[in-house]
Order: sequence, then structure tokens, then C-alpha cells
Amino acid sequence: MSISQQADGLLGAAVERGDVPGVAAMVSNGNETLYQGAFGERELGGGDPMRLDTVIAIASMTKAVTATAAMQLVEQGALELDAPAGDIVPYLGEVGVLEGFDGDGQPITRPPKPAITLRNLLTHTAGFGYEIWNQEILDFQAATGSPSTRTRSLASLKTPLLFEPGSQWNYGISIDWAGQMIEAVSGQRLGEYMRANIFEPLGMNSSGYHASPEMKTRLATIHLRGEDGALSVPEDNTLLPEPEIDTGGGGLLSSVEDYTKFVRMILNNGACDGGRILAPDTVAMMSANHMGDCRVTPMLTTAPYLSNDVEFFPGVAKARGLSFMINLEQAPTGRSAGSLAWAGLTNAYYWIDPVKDLAGVYATQIFPFGDKLSLPLFLEFEKSVYDSVT
Repeated sequence: MSISQQADGLLGAAVERGDVPGVAAMVSNGNETLYQGAFGERELGGGDPMRLDTVIAIASMTKAVTATAAMQLVEQGALELDAPAGDIVPYLGEVGVLEGFDGDGQPITRPPKPAITLRNLLTHTAGFGYEIWNQEILDFQAATGSPSTRTRSLASLKTPLLFEPGSQWNYGISIDWAGQMIEAVSGQRLGEYMRANIFEPLGMNSSGYHASPEMKTRLATIHLRGEDGALSVPEDNTLLPEPEIDTGGGGLLSSVEDYTKFVRMILNNGACDGGRILAPDTVAMMSANHMGDCRVTPMLTTAPYLSNDVEFFPGVAKARGLSFMINLEQAPTGRSAGSLAWAGLTNAYYWIDPVKDLAGVYATQIFPFGDKLSLPLFLEFEKSVYDSVT
């Protein structure tokens, strides 16, 4: 059975069952699109169809784009992977490691021994966390009155480290700080830098931190999965507020069509129709394990309305490249060892398999992350792709 027959049947049936309100997906090799399909609605009951160019919140799929921008500046000599990041952004040289709280409930911190580096930030080994998966960050915010990281403000990024830089992996706001480093050395807002150096060369015309009036006509709604399993449309969209800053770790709007151009560029070792985005050696560096013997660990939620507990491919060893998760063994879907991947909080997912020259992008717009129906659908979709082409 062809990719189209398998994928269309799978995704279309999921919409018919009401598992997801709308879904769009594409699969590509380095030269051409192998599959594209979209089903359902971009807002449940709204009547507007989900399409490949539907504008979606890609959340943490932003991270790979930010890492690409950072590595362009490493190529130019404007940033260094292993220099103290505090030389570029002072807070990164001042932040302390959280040791606990005193009798008045205020945080106790100490200076970290090694300096934070850009390599630490891009691999999530700097020591930062997200409140969604770290109770310590919630406790710090409550004690100090610090704003939630979901406000996407600079003040919300000023949280302490949870461990010594480089000593372990923890998913957090590290790549938001990498975005601030990009702004510091480029003299541009992060979104402006991305537009000129990534989006325009790739032809990603529906991508950016702010939706143009035309993009708003194609914007999908983020749905909520209730405890009973039913999907609903929220009364407002304050779960993803308009950002104060261009956050490197999340916040971009894009489309499945646009993001497929990005993953195809990675498959092509940095090349695209609009020129070269990255040098081949840089893509190889980004695709390598930069964590040593550290491994990616499960993400245990502190905010069940935003995320379930999540681990991709339990039992499969996983590391981090420069933003990408790397499965160090073949995944059950057929994804080759050494493949690259990550996801967005809205239940959007991608993978890049350099061994088999195959990449896929899949998107729904649902909270919480690791949705009990959308995530299995993505994995089944991926497996169907491998079953069809191998």
C-alpha cells in the first residue's frame, strides 16, 4: 500500500472518530515531497478545513530554528559554543544554583562552578528548567513573585539553575537564553534575524512570532482535551499570550508546509533552493550527541492541563544534539538510530532521519502535550510511512 493510501486512511479515520479536530502532515526526502495530507477542521465546529498552510502555534519546534540561527553566528565567529555565555548576556554569568529555601521561604542559591556555555544551552544541560515539569521552578516563582515563563517575558526567564551546568539533562528555558544571545550579537530582534537569514531563503512565508492580517485568516485554534477525553474550544486564547520578547524556546507561528521546508534543509545538510543556510559540517555537528554519557529523561508534569507525563520511545536511549533529540537506537516506528526529532506543546511533532533520507512533520493543535490520542496517532503515522517506503 502506498504512503498516501496508508496515511490518508489513518489520519482521515482519526478525524472521523473525533480523536483530533484537525490534522496536517507532510513527509519529504531531500529532493521532493513524498506525502501531504490534511483532514478535519482548524477549529472544531467552525467549518474551516485544516490545510497544509494552516497557521499553527509550533511551540518548542521553535527551538531547532533558534539553534540554526545560533549556529549561523557560530560559523561567522560572532558566537562560540564553549565560551562563557555570561560574556554575551550578563544574567547568564550571574545566575545561581538553587540549593533550597530559607526559613522565610526565600530561595538560597550559590554560584555555579563551571560557566554556562552556548553548548549547554542548546543541549538543555545548563541547569534551567520549565515550571511545567519542575516543581522547584514553581516554588521559586511563588516565593519571589516571578512571572510564569508562559508570559514569554524577559523577567520570566530569570529563574535559578537546578544543577551544575553540564552535569545532567533537564528540559527548560535554555534556548530562550540562546535567543537572547543571538539578539545581543546580531543587534536584531530574534524574529527579524530569523526572517532574513532562515525564513526568506527557505520560502517560509507563513512563519514568524506575529501573525500578519493574512496569516490570521488561516490561524488554527488550540483545543483542550478534558479529563473525560472530550475536545473543547477555549473561551479565549490566553494560554498562548502575545509575547513581550521573541522567545527562542517557543512562540513561533508556522505551518506544516513551511516547517517541512526547514526539516528538508537539515536533510540536505544545510542547503535549500534559496541558497545555503548552514555548512554541512555545522549540520553534522548539530546532529551529534553533545551530552556525553548523559541521557534524556522522562518529563513529569506539574501542570496536567498543559502536559501529560511524556517520554518518547521508553526503553530507547536518547541524547541531545544542538537542540535536537537523538534516538541512539532504532525506534519502534522504524526511525533509524541517530535520527533527530522534537515536538511542540500543542501536539505538533517532527522527525529527521538522515540514514534513510526521510523527514516528517505532523501537527494538531491540542493541549495537553503528549495527548493520549494525538501522540499515538503521530507515532502510528510515522510507522506507516516507514512501512510504505522500506
